[in-house]
Amino acid sequence: MSTLPQDRREHILTLALPVLLGVAVLGVWQVVTQAFSISPVLLPAPSDIVSSFDDIAGTLARNAWVTGSEALVAFFLSAILGVVAALVLTSSAVVFQAFYPHVVMFQIIPKIALAPLFVFWLGFDSPSRLSYSIFISFFPVALATMTGLNRADANALRLSRALTASRWQILFQVQVPYALPYFFSGLKIAATMSVIGIVVGEFISSKRGLGHYILYSQSHSETAHIFAAMVVLCIVGLIPYGIAIGGERLARKWWRG
Repeated sequence: MSTLPQDRREHILTLALPVLLGVAVLGVWQVVTQAFSISPVLLPAPSDIVSSFDDIAGTLARNAWVTGSEALVAFFLSAILGVVAALVLTSSAVVFQAFYPHVVMFQIIPKIALAPLFVFWLGFDSPSRLSYSIFISFFPVALATMTGLNRADANALRLSRALTASRWQILFQVQVPYALPYFFSGLKIAATMSVIGIVVGEFISSKRGLGHYILYSQSHSETAHIFAAMVVLCIVGLIPYGIAIGGERLARKWWRG
């Protein structure tokens, strides 16, 4: 009798366990809301949330497009700006010592407190939401990439210098490959932060998007619609995260090749 290979079994478990846990949580949720007759306004049952999609699917799709498109733009721009900032900060010890403390200081500031300022400076349209989302997504990429560039193997760096490699050769052939895992770690964080930034901006300064729709549903006590929007929001958030995962896999294949 044949058995599945070890890696195959681990892959199946990796997929099956989260699914089983999710199904169990939904089942308990459904039973509890029905057994205790909890008002749908306070906590709708999963069946109520699913049925609400029939009425608002088109509305959710339109708002998801607004939120998702802006989040993707913020995600890509924050990735580019983060890499550029990391390269600048690691270009010399003087630049690093001058700017790094300020980068850390801005990272410590609670970002949610700055959202109204972006609206005040840039108005109620998409530029304020994009700028705010880029601002909070930029730091994880910059700090992670900078850490990777600075932690390149010291022996490899010394060998490259001994072989009279140029500064650019050392950067792209030694430091960048070592920094890739750090970069993608920061990029995964930026993927979630970009969506969060757009939604926070929509809470404050938008008449479209999933964030605005959640506030609209809350004002009308349509809790099932809020949960439905949150489900769609999770799907939207998986798109930039999936791009980060796919990019990491491609980079690994390129590096190994």
